[in-house]
Amino acid sequence: MYSIQERMDEGLKIYELRDGDSYIKVVPERGGIITEFGISGTEILYLNRETLLDREANIRGGIPILFPISGQLQKGEYELQGNTYKMKNHGFARNMPWEVVKTSTEGELSITLRLESNEETRKSYPFDFEVVFKYILKENTLYIEQDYKNLSELEMPFYAGFHPYFKTSKKVLTIESDAKTYLDYNDNQEKIFKGIIDLSDKKESLMLLDTVKNEVQFKLEETNKLVSLEYGKEFNYIVCWTEHGKEFVCVEPWMAKTYEMNQKEELVYLKPNESLTTFFQIKVE
Repeated sequence: MYSIQERMDEGLKIYELRDGDSYIKVVPERGGIITEFGISGTEILYLNRETLLDREANIRGGIPILFPISGQLQKGEYELQGNTYKMKNHGFARNMPWEVVKTSTEGELSITLRLESNEETRKSYPFDFEVVFKYILKENTLYIEQDYKNLSELEMPFYAGFHPYFKTSKKVLTIESDAKTYLDYNDNQEKIFKGIIDLSDKKESLMLLDTVKNEVQFKLEETNKLVSLEYGKEFNYIVCWTEHGKEFVCVEPWMAKTYEMNQKEELVYLKPNESLTTFFQIKVE
């Protein structure tokens, strides 16, 4: 049976979507983030609650949304059309309030959120846009439908991503993927991928480079949960990262590599009034 509840927590409005033993919690005003995803009493996501409540902090946990860029910029800035713009890591979407457009328990269990450009976003990203996400929960599966629309008169470059924090104390993941190589950002070397990602001594992330099937699987050992990620063809890379002393590993679909707004080699471009619709799905068994 589908249900949606709204409640306040330390001044933040929380939307809880529940389908039987499965649930997600969404905080629209904190970057449209999903903070929790539970299956049969087991929480899948890590969350540092203090960073959620601190409205000036980047949230450590949940599933942050990365837009209009994923990753970093050289010196925190990029050039476009002869102008220089500054932008924080992973873009601004994760730090902005999203509008709740619709919730539904009829036929599907979902919440639809929207982010629109404004005067503040244009200071770092000179485009008018509309981004609409629909979070759909069905039993053990979370489906994120995404629509990115260019409302500008010029072609709009971007490369979005997601930053899910999976709850685990293990820093070694066995990942099922058709990738053959990965990029180690700790020494900027491409290496052969043999099915294991070892983050135990890594400060920076590792990136699977050449996945074709747009899906990966891995197990969270403590809870014995198998996590399957599927994503649209626009997401070319899977980034793996952790922070030592914290019980999480991030497994993140990105559309392009870090620094891409500087390098401009694989940007996604939308023509005026053009939209891109894609998806990201997390299934837990």
